[in-house]
Amino acid sequence: MAKKEKSIDQLITKIVEGIEEVKGQQIDILDLREIENTVCDYFIICNGTSNTQVAAIVNSVQKIVSKSIQEKPWHIEGMENQEWVLMDYINVVVHVFQKQIREYYDIESLWGDAKTTTIA
Repeated sequence: MAKKEKSIDQLITKIVEGIEEVKGQQIDILDLREIENTVCDYFIICNGTSNTQVAAIVNSVQKIVSKSIQEKPWHIEGMENQEWVLMDYINVVVHVFQKQIREYYDIESLWGDAKTTTIA
């Protein structure tokens, strides 16, 4: 396994750990590597039940990833209203939704060709 793949696998593992730590729901990992012209290699999508939980998920992911593998998100968007927060770790982009917003945008179906792994 190449060094880059190993570090991406570690990053994904720690992101999922951060989501699970605060009871994030419906965790899906979309592998986008086989799809042309994608902005990253993986999407990790999950949802919380309120804006408070969405914020807690984002904070938990940041803390666990930062502590364990010293990675920081390159960019975070959506913390103002906490309905859909995007955390950009370059090769891995995390989408933290409130449940009804996730259902509305249904980004999984937009990336229907991606190989999807459901965690919980």
